[in-house]
Amino acid sequence: MALTRRQREIYDFVCAFIDEHGYSPSLEEIGAQFHLSSVATVHKHVTQLVEKGWLRKSWNRARSLEPAGDAAAGEILLPLLGVVAAGAPIEPIEVEERIAIPADLVRRPAACFALRVRGDSMIDEQIREGDTVIVERRSEVRDGDTVVAVLRGEEATLKRFRRRGATVHLVPANARMKTIEVPARDVEIRGVVRALLRRY
Repeated sequence: MALTRRQREIYDFVCAFIDEHGYSPSLEEIGAQFHLSSVATVHKHVTQLVEKGWLRKSWNRARSLEPAGDAAAGEILLPLLGVVAAGAPIEPIEVEERIAIPADLVRRPAACFALRVRGDSMIDEQIREGDTVIVERRSEVRDGDTVVAVLRGEEATLKRFRRRGATVHLVPANARMKTIEVPARDVEIRGVVRALLRRY
């Protein structure tokens, strides 16, 4: 079930707080982060996150919030934001769901999301149509990183990143396809691919 913008912000904050401190934030700390003076308002948001299956909470224990998933199986939940093209760029599709992944695939869960792959431009990197890529949100990337890039604010694509002066080259891993060359100002990097999931 999709989240509101505020619920998404609170979920990300809880995950990041746990990553940093090793325990969950209190309702008061969540309220302070978002300038919410009413603990009841924070409690409402947290309750909705629990009801939607994004967070778990032991109601008889303080600081017991944690991302939902199968902890016993070492799983965490990441937002599945839709589809990215491994081929010709397509309009970004962001329909938020959740996907359980092994916890050891990512070090910063609060900074990560998942996307389904459409197309075969990255086939030589073993990224195929129907795969799910795990992406870490980052705007700064290095040459050679596999990135999710949005072109001119409209079209999303999955490619290998190369910077050449004021131009960005988005390089496919498929000899049949051409490199996309665009001015750096027209490219927004949404994140770097960190892991790949495939079902047979």
